[in-house]
Amino acid sequence: MLIDIITLFPSMFQGPFEESMVKRAIDQGLVRVRINNLRDYAEGKHRQVDDYPYGGGKGMILKPEPIFSAVEHLSAQTKEYTWKVLLSPQGKTFNQAKCKELSPKKHLLLLCGHYEGVDERVRDHLVDEEISIGDYILTGGELPAMVITEAVIRLIPGLLDEEALHDESFAEHLLEYPQYTRPPVFEGLSVPEVLLSGNHALIKKWRRQQAIYKTACRRPDLLEKAGISEKETKECLDSFSK
Repeated sequence: MLIDIITLFPSMFQGPFEESMVKRAIDQGLVRVRINNLRDYAEGKHRQVDDYPYGGGKGMILKPEPIFSAVEHLSAQTKEYTWKVLLSPQGKTFNQAKCKELSPKKHLLLLCGHYEGVDERVRDHLVDEEISIGDYILTGGELPAMVITEAVIRLIPGLLDEEALHDESFAEHLLEYPQYTRPPVFEGLSVPEVLLSGNHALIKKWRRQQAIYKTACRRPDLLEKAGISEKETKECLDSFSK
């Protein structure tokens, strides 16, 4: 997998991509991540990438020429189709389902918006989709690009254990069940007995009940997506209230 990121601030990516899962995936040859400076594709003495908006208004708008030039240049370097994503507050909210959609892409290009946005011709005629990581405003698309890159890379086959991925929060539209480790008793606080029983059937049942209960309490909107019936939810909640 090849991930290209187009940004005005390439140095922001030096730390996050040199640690943990992203570094491991790069070192194992599972993914290549290229950080591309948008100014390298701007023309003129000052490499100008932005300009005032037509019709007036505050702020600056990223010009279409350097963005089109960058995307065309990077897309031409691979035979695979380049899936082009604009990171913008106007995009669809990023979630695990979208992450799974992006993970099989052979060439993923993330365009970091900045200032007051991009020329609308980029949205209408260049990118495949727009993505937002939440209903709040950031200075630019660099942090969202980091979030999406790590989330996608974690799903690349061969990097993480498949069973571990299956049990994570949002994998099946449920929040993850509680986890415990040694010691069995810490400052008078004990690990649930079922986890020490060695009975894998009971442990599996307990974990599912815990996941449903936690999801019902914190993210009830996910229960329908997970296919949890009202009856099963009620039975689970009733068992915890006893």
